[in-house]
Amino acid sequence: MNSFAEHPTYVIGHKNPDTDSIAASIAYTYLKRQKEPDQNFIAARCGNISSETQYVLDRFGVKPPRFIGDVRTQVRDMEMRRINGVPENMSLKDAWEIMKEHKVVTLCITEGKRLSALITTGDIMESYMGSYEANTLSDAKTSYANIVATLDGVMLVGEVGDVQTEGKVLIASGTPDAMEEQIAPHDIVILGNRYDTQLCAIEMEADCIIICGGAKVTESIKKLASEKGCKIIVTPHDTFTVARLIYQSMPIRYFMRSKDLQTFKADDYIEDVLPIMASTRHRYFPVVDAAGNYKGMVSRRNFLGASKKKVILVDHNEKAQAVNGIESADLLEIIDHHRLGTVTTSKPVFFRNQPVGCTCTIIYQMFWDEGIDIPKDIAGLMLSAIISDTLLYRSPTCTNADRVAGEGLARIAGVDPEELAKAMFKAGSNLGDKTATEILHQDFKKFTAGKHTIAVGQISTMDANEVETIKAQVQPEMDKIREQDGVDLLFFMVTNILRESSDVLFSGNGAEVILEAGFNVTSRDHKGVYLPGVVSRKKQMVPIITETMR
Repeated sequence: MNSFAEHPTYVIGHKNPDTDSIAASIAYTYLKRQKEPDQNFIAARCGNISSETQYVLDRFGVKPPRFIGDVRTQVRDMEMRRINGVPENMSLKDAWEIMKEHKVVTLCITEGKRLSALITTGDIMESYMGSYEANTLSDAKTSYANIVATLDGVMLVGEVGDVQTEGKVLIASGTPDAMEEQIAPHDIVILGNRYDTQLCAIEMEADCIIICGGAKVTESIKKLASEKGCKIIVTPHDTFTVARLIYQSMPIRYFMRSKDLQTFKADDYIEDVLPIMASTRHRYFPVVDAAGNYKGMVSRRNFLGASKKKVILVDHNEKAQAVNGIESADLLEIIDHHRLGTVTTSKPVFFRNQPVGCTCTIIYQMFWDEGIDIPKDIAGLMLSAIISDTLLYRSPTCTNADRVAGEGLARIAGVDPEELAKAMFKAGSNLGDKTATEILHQDFKKFTAGKHTIAVGQISTMDANEVETIKAQVQPEMDKIREQDGVDLLFFMVTNILRESSDVLFSGNGAEVILEAGFNVTSRDHKGVYLPGVVSRKKQMVPIITETMR
Protein backbone atom coordinates (compact mmCIF):
# COMPACT_ATOMS: atom_id res chain seq x y z
CA MET A 1 0.00 0.00 0.00
CA ASN A 2 1.12 3.57 -0.55
CA SER A 3 2.17 5.44 2.56
CA PHE A 4 0.67 8.52 4.18
CA ALA A 5 3.43 10.69 2.71
CA GLU A 6 2.56 9.57 -0.82
CA HIS A 7 -1.02 10.85 -0.63
CA PRO A 8 -0.57 14.56 0.05
CA THR A 9 -2.91 17.44 -0.63
CA TYR A 10 -1.19 20.12 -2.70
CA VAL A 11 -2.02 23.75 -1.92
CA ILE A 12 -1.12 25.46 -5.16
CA GLY A 13 -1.41 28.87 -6.78
CA HIS A 14 -1.64 29.84 -10.43
CA LYS A 15 0.86 29.65 -13.27
CA ASN A 16 3.42 32.47 -13.38
CA PRO A 17 2.84 32.96 -9.66
CA ASP A 18 3.02 36.37 -8.03
CA THR A 19 3.82 37.05 -4.39
CA ASP A 20 0.21 36.52 -3.29
CA SER A 21 0.05 33.14 -5.03
CA ILE A 22 3.23 31.89 -3.32
CA ALA A 23 2.48 33.41 0.08
CA ALA A 24 -1.11 32.11 0.05
CA SER A 25 0.13 28.60 -0.74
CA ILE A 26 2.58 28.63 2.17
CA ALA A 27 0.24 30.34 4.64
CA TYR A 28 -2.81 28.19 3.88
CA THR A 29 -0.70 25.03 4.03
CA TYR A 30 0.40 26.03 7.53
CA LEU A 31 -3.21 26.74 8.57
CA LYS A 32 -4.45 23.39 7.21
CA ARG A 33 -1.67 21.51 9.00
CA GLN A 34 -2.69 23.09 12.29
CA LYS A 35 -6.35 22.23 11.74
CA GLU A 36 -5.80 18.70 10.38
CA PRO A 37 -2.47 17.40 11.75
CA ASP A 38 -3.24 13.84 10.62
CA GLN A 39 -3.29 14.93 6.96
CA ASN A 40 -0.35 15.74 4.71
CA PHE A 41 -0.57 19.22 3.16
CA ILE A 42 2.21 20.44 0.87
CA ALA A 43 2.69 23.98 -0.39
CA ALA A 44 3.19 23.88 -4.15
CA ARG A 45 3.69 26.11 -7.17
CA CYS A 46 3.36 25.53 -10.92
CA GLY A 47 5.63 28.28 -12.20
CA ASN A 48 8.88 30.13 -11.61
CA ILE A 49 9.28 32.50 -8.70
CA SER A 50 9.60 36.19 -9.56
CA SER A 51 12.39 38.43 -8.32
CA GLU A 52 9.99 40.23 -5.99
CA THR A 53 8.75 37.00 -4.44
CA GLN A 54 12.26 35.57 -4.11
CA TYR A 55 13.30 38.69 -2.22
CA VAL A 56 10.38 38.23 0.17
CA LEU A 57 11.15 34.53 0.72
CA ASP A 58 14.81 35.31 1.40
CA ARG A 59 13.99 38.19 3.71
CA PHE A 60 11.72 36.10 5.92
CA GLY A 61 13.74 32.90 5.65
CA VAL A 62 11.06 30.73 4.08
CA LYS A 63 11.69 27.96 1.55
CA PRO A 64 9.77 28.21 -1.74
CA PRO A 65 6.89 25.80 -2.33
CA ARG A 66 7.55 22.55 -4.15
CA PHE A 67 7.29 22.74 -7.94
CA ILE A 68 4.43 20.64 -9.34
CA GLY A 69 4.03 20.97 -13.09
CA ASP A 70 1.17 18.52 -13.58
CA VAL A 71 -1.41 16.96 -11.27
CA ARG A 72 -2.61 14.14 -13.49
CA THR A 73 -2.72 10.74 -11.81
CA GLN A 74 0.63 8.95 -11.95
CA VAL A 75 1.82 5.40 -11.40
CA ARG A 76 2.97 6.46 -7.93
CA ASP A 77 -0.69 7.19 -7.11
CA MET A 78 -1.67 3.58 -7.76
CA GLU A 79 -1.73 0.87 -5.13
CA MET A 80 1.57 -0.93 -5.63
CA ARG A 81 2.46 -4.44 -4.55
CA ARG A 82 5.40 -3.81 -2.25
CA ILE A 83 7.10 -7.18 -2.71
CA ASN A 84 10.83 -7.02 -2.10
CA GLY A 85 13.19 -7.69 -4.97
CA VAL A 86 15.01 -11.03 -4.84
CA PRO A 87 18.64 -11.92 -5.65
CA GLU A 88 19.47 -13.74 -8.85
CA ASN A 89 21.05 -16.66 -6.98
CA MET A 90 17.76 -17.54 -5.24
CA SER A 91 16.60 -21.09 -5.93
CA LEU A 92 13.61 -21.87 -8.12
CA LYS A 93 11.95 -23.49 -5.11
CA ASP A 94 12.30 -20.41 -2.90
CA ALA A 95 11.07 -18.13 -5.70
CA TRP A 96 8.03 -20.36 -6.18
CA GLU A 97 7.28 -20.28 -2.45
CA ILE A 98 7.41 -16.46 -2.41
CA MET A 99 5.04 -16.29 -5.37
CA LYS A 100 2.57 -18.61 -3.64
CA GLU A 101 2.80 -16.68 -0.37
CA HIS A 102 2.11 -13.31 -2.00
CA LYS A 103 -0.21 -14.66 -4.70
CA VAL A 104 1.72 -13.04 -7.53
CA VAL A 105 2.93 -14.40 -10.84
CA THR A 106 6.02 -12.21 -11.21
CA LEU A 107 9.09 -11.58 -9.09
CA CYS A 108 11.53 -8.74 -9.66
CA ILE A 109 15.22 -9.54 -9.44
CA THR A 110 17.43 -6.79 -8.11
CA GLU A 111 21.09 -5.97 -7.69
CA GLY A 112 21.19 -3.78 -4.63
CA LYS A 113 18.18 -1.52 -5.22
CA ARG A 114 18.28 -1.59 -9.01
CA LEU A 115 15.97 -3.77 -11.09
CA SER A 116 17.96 -6.21 -13.22
CA ALA A 117 15.55 -8.94 -14.39
CA LEU A 118 12.18 -10.68 -14.00
CA ILE A 119 10.99 -14.21 -13.48
CA THR A 120 7.38 -15.37 -13.78
CA THR A 121 5.47 -18.47 -12.75
CA GLY A 122 5.45 -19.36 -16.43
CA ASP A 123 9.25 -19.35 -16.47
CA ILE A 124 9.35 -21.61 -13.41
CA MET A 125 6.71 -23.98 -14.74
CA GLU A 126 8.63 -24.22 -17.99
CA SER A 127 11.74 -25.13 -16.02
CA TYR A 128 9.84 -27.82 -14.11
CA MET A 129 8.35 -29.31 -17.25
CA GLY A 130 11.58 -29.22 -19.21
CA SER A 131 13.91 -32.18 -19.58
CA TYR A 132 17.33 -31.55 -18.05
CA GLU A 133 20.71 -32.70 -19.15
CA ALA A 134 22.74 -34.32 -16.42
CA ASN A 135 25.13 -31.38 -16.25
CA THR A 136 22.42 -28.66 -16.07
CA LEU A 137 23.08 -28.06 -12.37
CA SER A 138 26.71 -27.14 -13.02
CA ASP A 139 25.82 -25.17 -16.15
CA ALA A 140 23.52 -23.06 -13.98
CA LYS A 141 26.36 -22.49 -11.45
CA THR A 142 24.18 -23.78 -8.62
CA SER A 143 25.31 -23.01 -5.09
CA TYR A 144 25.50 -25.76 -2.50
CA ALA A 145 23.57 -23.50 -0.15
CA ASN A 146 20.64 -23.77 -2.58
CA ILE A 147 21.04 -27.56 -2.86
CA VAL A 148 21.12 -28.07 0.91
CA ALA A 149 18.11 -25.80 1.48
CA THR A 150 16.07 -27.34 -1.34
CA LEU A 151 16.69 -30.88 -0.06
CA ASP A 152 16.05 -29.87 3.59
CA GLY A 153 19.49 -31.34 4.17
CA VAL A 154 22.61 -30.80 6.23
CA MET A 155 26.15 -30.53 4.90
CA LEU A 156 28.36 -32.73 7.03
CA VAL A 157 31.57 -32.18 5.08
CA GLY A 158 32.56 -29.25 2.88
CA GLU A 159 31.82 -25.55 2.46
CA VAL A 160 28.15 -24.74 1.90
CA GLY A 161 29.11 -21.49 0.18
CA ASP A 162 30.76 -23.26 -2.76
CA VAL A 163 29.25 -23.39 -6.22
CA GLN A 164 28.95 -26.40 -8.52
CA THR A 165 30.63 -25.47 -11.79
CA GLU A 166 31.52 -28.84 -13.29
CA GLY A 167 30.16 -32.36 -13.48
CA LYS A 168 26.79 -34.03 -13.76
CA VAL A 169 24.13 -35.37 -11.39
CA LEU A 170 23.55 -39.13 -11.23
CA ILE A 171 21.96 -41.77 -9.02
CA ALA A 172 24.23 -44.58 -7.81
CA SER A 173 22.01 -47.59 -8.26
CA GLY A 174 24.46 -50.32 -9.30
CA THR A 175 27.45 -52.13 -7.87
CA PRO A 176 30.72 -50.32 -7.19
CA ASP A 177 32.16 -51.85 -10.37
CA ALA A 178 29.29 -50.42 -12.41
CA MET A 179 29.56 -47.09 -10.64
CA GLU A 180 33.21 -46.77 -11.62
CA GLU A 181 32.07 -46.72 -15.24
CA GLN A 182 29.47 -43.99 -14.55
CA ILE A 183 31.09 -41.56 -12.12
CA ALA A 184 33.51 -38.92 -13.34
CA PRO A 185 35.42 -36.28 -11.39
CA HIS A 186 33.28 -33.37 -10.08
CA ASP A 187 29.98 -35.29 -10.31
CA ILE A 188 27.21 -35.06 -7.71
CA VAL A 189 26.14 -38.58 -6.73
CA ILE A 190 22.79 -39.40 -5.13
CA LEU A 191 22.98 -42.62 -3.11
CA GLY A 192 21.77 -44.51 -0.05
CA ASN A 193 23.34 -45.83 3.12
CA ARG A 194 25.64 -48.45 1.54
CA TYR A 195 29.20 -47.95 2.67
CA ASP A 196 30.73 -49.41 -0.50
CA THR A 197 28.85 -47.08 -2.86
CA GLN A 198 29.75 -44.07 -0.73
CA LEU A 199 33.38 -45.12 -0.73
CA CYS A 200 33.37 -45.70 -4.48
CA ALA A 201 31.91 -42.26 -5.24
CA ILE A 202 34.54 -40.57 -3.09
CA GLU A 203 37.36 -42.57 -4.67
CA MET A 204 36.11 -41.63 -8.14
CA GLU A 205 36.61 -37.94 -7.17
CA ALA A 206 32.96 -36.93 -6.99
CA ASP A 207 32.52 -33.34 -5.81
CA CYS A 208 29.58 -34.26 -3.59
CA ILE A 209 27.64 -37.28 -2.39
CA ILE A 210 24.04 -36.86 -1.28
CA ILE A 211 23.00 -39.54 1.21
CA CYS A 212 19.23 -40.10 1.26
CA GLY A 213 16.79 -41.27 3.90
CA GLY A 214 18.62 -39.52 6.73
CA ALA A 215 21.15 -42.36 6.95
CA LYS A 216 24.04 -42.02 9.34
CA VAL A 217 27.50 -41.49 7.91
CA THR A 218 30.51 -43.22 9.39
CA GLU A 219 33.48 -41.26 10.65
CA SER A 220 35.74 -43.03 8.18
CA ILE A 221 33.61 -41.86 5.23
CA LYS A 222 33.60 -38.32 6.60
CA LYS A 223 37.38 -38.38 7.03
CA LEU A 224 38.02 -39.78 3.56
CA ALA A 225 35.61 -37.27 1.98
CA SER A 226 37.37 -34.41 3.73
CA GLU A 227 40.75 -35.62 2.50
CA LYS A 228 39.49 -36.00 -1.07
CA GLY A 229 37.64 -32.67 -1.12
CA CYS A 230 34.26 -34.34 -1.49
CA LYS A 231 31.23 -32.77 0.14
CA ILE A 232 28.67 -34.83 2.03
CA ILE A 233 25.01 -33.79 2.26
CA VAL A 234 22.50 -35.80 4.26
CA THR A 235 18.78 -35.38 3.47
CA PRO A 236 15.68 -36.97 5.00
CA HIS A 237 14.11 -37.48 1.56
CA ASP A 238 14.24 -40.73 -0.43
CA THR A 239 16.19 -41.09 -3.65
CA PHE A 240 13.22 -40.41 -5.94
CA THR A 241 12.28 -37.22 -4.09
CA VAL A 242 15.88 -35.97 -4.10
CA ALA A 243 16.17 -36.59 -7.84
CA ARG A 244 12.95 -34.60 -8.35
CA LEU A 245 13.86 -31.73 -6.02
CA ILE A 246 17.51 -31.18 -6.79
CA TYR A 247 16.85 -29.29 -10.02
CA GLN A 248 14.66 -26.85 -8.08
CA SER A 249 17.85 -25.70 -6.39
CA MET A 250 19.08 -24.05 -9.57
CA PRO A 251 19.34 -20.25 -9.34
CA ILE A 252 16.62 -18.21 -10.98
CA ARG A 253 19.44 -16.43 -12.79
CA TYR A 254 19.45 -19.38 -15.22
CA PHE A 255 15.81 -18.75 -16.20
CA MET A 256 15.26 -15.03 -15.64
CA ARG A 257 14.65 -12.49 -18.39
CA SER A 258 16.85 -9.41 -18.32
CA LYS A 259 16.35 -7.93 -21.81
CA ASP A 260 13.51 -5.78 -23.16
CA LEU A 261 11.83 -5.51 -19.77
CA GLN A 262 8.57 -3.56 -19.76
CA THR A 263 8.83 -1.24 -16.76
CA PHE A 264 7.06 1.92 -15.67
CA LYS A 265 8.51 4.89 -13.86
CA ALA A 266 6.77 6.14 -10.72
CA ASP A 267 6.30 9.52 -12.44
CA ASP A 268 4.62 8.09 -15.56
CA TYR A 269 1.03 9.21 -16.10
CA ILE A 270 -1.47 6.38 -16.07
CA GLU A 271 -3.18 7.62 -19.22
CA ASP A 272 0.14 6.91 -21.00
CA VAL A 273 0.66 3.58 -19.23
CA LEU A 274 -2.77 2.04 -19.83
CA PRO A 275 -2.38 1.39 -23.59
CA ILE A 276 0.92 -0.39 -22.94
CA MET A 277 -0.65 -2.59 -20.27
CA ALA A 278 -3.57 -3.40 -22.53
CA SER A 279 -1.29 -4.56 -25.34
CA THR A 280 0.99 -6.73 -23.19
CA ARG A 281 0.22 -10.19 -21.87
CA HIS A 282 2.00 -9.68 -18.54
CA ARG A 283 -0.19 -9.28 -15.48
CA TYR A 284 2.33 -7.44 -13.30
CA PHE A 285 4.72 -4.66 -14.27
CA PRO A 286 7.73 -3.41 -12.29
CA VAL A 287 7.84 0.21 -11.19
CA VAL A 288 11.17 2.01 -10.88
CA ASP A 289 12.19 5.51 -9.87
CA ALA A 290 14.17 7.89 -12.04
CA ALA A 291 17.44 6.19 -11.00
CA GLY A 292 16.18 2.72 -11.97
CA ASN A 293 15.64 1.60 -8.37
CA TYR A 294 12.88 -0.95 -7.92
CA LYS A 295 9.82 0.40 -6.05
CA GLY A 296 7.11 -2.23 -6.48
CA MET A 297 4.73 -3.77 -9.03
CA VAL A 298 1.41 -2.73 -10.51
CA SER A 299 -1.22 -4.61 -12.47
CA ARG A 300 -4.25 -3.66 -14.55
CA ARG A 301 -6.40 -4.18 -11.47
CA ASN A 302 -4.50 -1.43 -9.66
CA PHE A 303 -5.97 1.15 -12.03
CA LEU A 304 -9.28 0.75 -10.23
CA GLY A 305 -7.70 1.95 -6.99
CA ALA A 306 -5.59 4.76 -8.42
CA SER A 307 -5.86 7.83 -6.20
CA LYS A 308 -6.37 11.17 -7.90
CA LYS A 309 -4.07 13.89 -6.67
CA LYS A 310 -5.78 16.06 -4.07
CA VAL A 311 -5.53 19.78 -4.75
CA ILE A 312 -6.50 23.07 -3.10
CA LEU A 313 -6.37 26.11 -5.37
CA VAL A 314 -5.40 29.51 -3.98
CA ASP A 315 -5.45 32.94 -5.68
CA HIS A 316 -7.23 31.73 -8.84
CA ASN A 317 -10.15 29.76 -10.21
CA GLU A 318 -9.52 30.05 -13.96
CA LYS A 319 -8.67 26.79 -15.74
CA ALA A 320 -6.24 28.62 -18.04
CA GLN A 321 -4.27 29.75 -14.98
CA ALA A 322 -4.41 26.44 -13.12
CA VAL A 323 -1.74 23.75 -12.94
CA ASN A 324 -1.72 21.32 -15.85
CA GLY A 325 -4.01 18.33 -15.36
CA ILE A 326 -6.36 20.07 -12.94
CA GLU A 327 -9.33 18.41 -14.68
CA SER A 328 -7.94 15.02 -13.60
CA ALA A 329 -7.33 15.99 -9.98
CA ASP A 330 -9.55 15.76 -6.91
CA LEU A 331 -10.22 19.46 -6.26
CA LEU A 332 -11.07 19.97 -2.59
CA GLU A 333 -11.08 23.74 -1.97
CA ILE A 334 -10.69 27.11 -3.65
CA ILE A 335 -9.58 30.24 -1.79
CA ASP A 336 -9.65 33.24 -4.11
CA HIS A 337 -10.42 36.95 -4.56
CA HIS A 338 -10.93 37.06 -8.34
CA ARG A 339 -13.97 36.82 -10.59
CA LEU A 340 -15.56 33.39 -11.02
CA GLY A 341 -13.68 31.57 -13.75
CA THR A 342 -13.82 28.31 -15.65
CA VAL A 343 -12.67 25.68 -13.15
CA THR A 344 -15.41 23.07 -12.74
CA THR A 345 -15.77 20.29 -10.18
CA SER A 346 -17.52 16.92 -10.14
CA LYS A 347 -18.68 17.38 -6.56
CA PRO A 348 -19.29 20.25 -4.12
CA VAL A 349 -16.13 21.82 -2.74
CA PHE A 350 -15.29 24.38 -0.10
CA PHE A 351 -15.12 27.69 -2.00
CA ARG A 352 -14.27 30.94 -0.25
CA ASN A 353 -14.31 33.90 -2.62
CA GLN A 354 -14.31 37.48 -1.30
CA PRO A 355 -14.06 40.86 -3.07
CA VAL A 356 -10.84 41.92 -1.37
CA GLY A 357 -7.50 42.99 -2.74
CA CYS A 358 -5.48 39.89 -1.82
CA THR A 359 -5.94 36.19 -1.11
CA CYS A 360 -3.76 36.49 1.97
CA THR A 361 -6.34 38.89 3.43
CA ILE A 362 -8.89 36.06 3.29
CA ILE A 363 -6.41 33.61 4.83
CA TYR A 364 -5.66 36.15 7.60
CA GLN A 365 -9.37 36.16 8.42
CA MET A 366 -9.41 32.35 8.43
CA PHE A 367 -6.53 32.27 10.92
CA TRP A 368 -8.54 34.69 13.06
CA ASP A 369 -11.72 32.63 12.74
CA GLU A 370 -9.91 29.46 13.83
CA GLY A 371 -8.02 31.15 16.67
CA ILE A 372 -4.68 29.99 15.30
CA ASP A 373 -1.60 32.16 15.78
CA ILE A 374 0.34 33.24 12.70
CA PRO A 375 4.11 32.67 12.92
CA LYS A 376 6.31 35.71 12.40
CA ASP A 377 7.84 34.52 9.10
CA ILE A 378 4.47 33.62 7.58
CA ALA A 379 3.04 36.95 8.75
CA GLY A 380 5.86 38.67 6.82
CA LEU A 381 4.99 36.70 3.68
CA MET A 382 1.29 37.48 3.96
CA LEU A 383 1.97 41.19 4.54
CA SER A 384 4.21 41.22 1.46
CA ALA A 385 1.41 39.66 -0.59
CA ILE A 386 -1.07 42.32 0.50
CA ILE A 387 1.43 45.09 -0.25
CA SER A 388 2.09 43.59 -3.68
CA ASP A 389 -1.53 43.03 -4.67
CA THR A 390 -2.81 46.37 -3.38
CA LEU A 391 0.30 48.37 -4.38
CA LEU A 392 0.71 49.41 -0.75
CA TYR A 393 -3.04 50.11 -0.40
CA ARG A 394 -3.08 52.37 -3.49
CA SER A 395 -4.95 49.99 -5.80
CA PRO A 396 -8.73 50.38 -6.24
CA THR A 397 -8.98 46.69 -5.33
CA CYS A 398 -7.82 47.53 -1.80
CA THR A 399 -10.51 47.28 0.87
CA ASN A 400 -10.65 48.09 4.53
CA ALA A 401 -10.23 44.37 5.20
CA ASP A 402 -6.88 44.49 3.40
CA ARG A 403 -5.70 47.41 5.52
CA VAL A 404 -6.80 45.72 8.75
CA ALA A 405 -5.04 42.51 7.75
CA GLY A 406 -1.91 44.40 6.68
CA GLU A 407 -1.71 46.32 9.97
CA GLY A 408 -2.16 43.14 12.00
CA LEU A 409 0.44 41.23 10.02
CA ALA A 410 2.93 44.13 10.22
CA ARG A 411 2.70 44.01 14.01
CA ILE A 412 3.28 40.26 14.09
CA ALA A 413 6.15 40.39 11.60
CA GLY A 414 7.68 43.49 13.21
CA VAL A 415 8.31 45.30 9.92
CA ASP A 416 7.57 48.72 8.46
CA PRO A 417 5.18 48.29 5.48
CA GLU A 418 6.57 51.38 3.67
CA GLU A 419 10.16 50.15 3.89
CA LEU A 420 9.14 46.61 2.91
CA ALA A 421 7.18 47.91 -0.09
CA LYS A 422 10.13 49.93 -1.43
CA ALA A 423 12.50 46.96 -1.10
CA MET A 424 10.01 44.55 -2.68
CA PHE A 425 9.16 46.70 -5.69
CA LYS A 426 12.81 47.54 -6.26
CA ALA A 427 13.66 43.82 -6.32
CA GLY A 428 10.70 43.12 -8.60
CA SER A 429 11.59 45.77 -11.17
CA ASN A 430 15.30 44.94 -11.19
CA LEU A 431 15.68 43.56 -14.70
CA GLY A 432 19.23 42.31 -14.36
CA ASP A 433 19.87 40.04 -17.33
CA LYS A 434 16.21 39.05 -17.80
CA THR A 435 14.83 38.67 -21.30
CA ALA A 436 11.69 40.44 -22.47
CA THR A 437 9.75 37.17 -22.15
CA GLU A 438 10.92 36.69 -18.56
CA ILE A 439 9.99 40.26 -17.63
CA LEU A 440 6.51 39.99 -19.11
CA HIS A 441 5.85 36.61 -17.45
CA GLN A 442 6.90 37.67 -13.95
CA ASP A 443 3.24 38.35 -13.16
CA PHE A 444 1.19 36.97 -15.99
CA LYS A 445 -2.38 35.65 -16.21
CA LYS A 446 -4.59 34.26 -18.94
CA PHE A 447 -8.34 34.83 -19.19
CA THR A 448 -11.12 33.73 -21.51
CA ALA A 449 -13.57 36.18 -23.04
CA GLY A 450 -16.09 34.39 -25.20
CA LYS A 451 -14.12 32.46 -27.80
CA HIS A 452 -10.99 34.51 -27.26
CA THR A 453 -8.04 34.01 -24.94
CA ILE A 454 -6.43 37.12 -23.55
CA ALA A 455 -3.36 37.49 -21.37
CA VAL A 456 -2.30 40.36 -19.16
CA GLY A 457 1.15 40.73 -17.67
CA GLN A 458 2.10 43.37 -15.12
CA ILE A 459 5.21 44.75 -13.51
CA SER A 460 5.24 47.48 -10.87
CA THR A 461 7.93 50.00 -10.07
CA MET A 462 8.42 53.09 -7.96
CA ASP A 463 10.98 54.57 -10.39
CA ALA A 464 9.74 56.53 -13.42
CA ASN A 465 13.00 55.91 -15.30
CA GLU A 466 12.51 52.15 -15.00
CA VAL A 467 9.13 52.45 -16.69
CA GLU A 468 10.76 53.62 -19.92
CA THR A 469 13.54 51.03 -19.66
CA ILE A 470 11.06 48.20 -19.28
CA LYS A 471 8.87 49.44 -22.15
CA ALA A 472 11.84 49.75 -24.46
CA GLN A 473 12.92 46.18 -23.79
CA VAL A 474 9.53 44.46 -23.96
CA GLN A 475 7.64 46.36 -26.68
CA PRO A 476 9.62 45.00 -29.68
CA GLU A 477 9.00 41.41 -28.51
CA MET A 478 5.26 41.64 -27.86
CA ASP A 479 4.12 40.00 -31.12
CA LYS A 480 6.55 37.11 -30.77
CA ILE A 481 5.60 36.51 -27.13
CA ARG A 482 1.89 36.51 -28.00
CA GLU A 483 2.44 33.87 -30.68
CA GLN A 484 4.56 31.75 -28.32
CA ASP A 485 1.88 31.89 -25.62
CA GLY A 486 -0.87 31.03 -28.07
CA VAL A 487 -3.20 33.87 -27.04
CA ASP A 488 -5.37 36.11 -29.19
CA LEU A 489 -4.67 39.36 -27.34
CA LEU A 490 -1.71 40.26 -25.14
CA PHE A 491 -1.44 43.27 -22.83
CA PHE A 492 1.44 44.29 -20.60
CA MET A 493 0.98 46.81 -17.79
CA VAL A 494 4.03 48.75 -16.60
CA THR A 495 2.65 50.31 -13.43
CA ASN A 496 4.16 53.34 -11.72
CA ILE A 497 3.10 52.99 -8.11
CA LEU A 498 3.92 56.54 -7.03
CA ARG A 499 2.12 58.15 -10.00
CA GLU A 500 -0.71 55.59 -9.73
CA SER A 501 -0.74 55.02 -13.48
CA SER A 502 0.15 52.38 -16.06
CA ASP A 503 1.69 52.35 -19.49
CA VAL A 504 0.07 49.46 -21.38
CA LEU A 505 1.73 47.71 -24.31
CA PHE A 506 -0.39 45.51 -26.56
CA SER A 507 -0.33 42.91 -29.32
CA GLY A 508 -3.03 41.15 -31.34
CA ASN A 509 -5.72 42.02 -33.85
CA GLY A 510 -8.08 44.52 -32.22
CA ALA A 511 -6.03 45.08 -29.04
CA GLU A 512 -5.40 48.76 -29.84
CA VAL A 513 -9.08 49.42 -30.62
CA ILE A 514 -10.19 47.73 -27.39
CA LEU A 515 -7.89 49.87 -25.26
CA GLU A 516 -8.80 53.13 -27.02
CA ALA A 517 -12.53 52.43 -26.85
CA GLY A 518 -12.57 50.96 -23.39
CA PHE A 519 -10.47 53.62 -21.70
CA ASN A 520 -11.26 56.54 -24.04
CA VAL A 521 -7.59 57.20 -24.88
CA THR A 522 -5.43 57.40 -27.99
CA SER A 523 -2.48 55.08 -28.51
CA ARG A 524 1.06 56.33 -28.83
CA ASP A 525 2.42 55.41 -32.28
CA HIS A 526 0.25 52.28 -32.21
CA LYS A 527 2.58 50.77 -29.59
CA GLY A 528 0.96 51.52 -26.25
CA VAL A 529 -1.42 53.66 -24.23
CA TYR A 530 -1.01 55.68 -21.05
CA LEU A 531 -3.73 55.08 -18.44
CA PRO A 532 -3.69 57.50 -15.49
CA GLY A 533 -5.33 56.11 -12.38
CA VAL A 534 -5.23 52.51 -13.70
CA VAL A 535 -3.08 50.21 -11.55
CA SER A 536 -5.22 47.10 -11.03
CA ARG A 537 -5.29 44.29 -13.54
CA LYS A 538 -8.14 42.55 -11.75
CA LYS A 539 -10.49 45.47 -11.12
CA GLN A 540 -9.63 47.92 -13.89
CA MET A 541 -7.93 46.25 -16.84
CA VAL A 542 -9.59 42.85 -17.27
CA PRO A 543 -13.21 43.95 -16.64
CA ILE A 544 -12.98 46.83 -19.14
CA ILE A 545 -11.22 44.70 -21.75
CA THR A 546 -13.77 41.88 -21.53
CA GLU A 547 -16.74 44.26 -21.46
CA THR A 548 -15.42 46.18 -24.47
CA MET A 549 -14.93 42.91 -26.37
CA ARG A 550 -18.59 42.04 -25.75
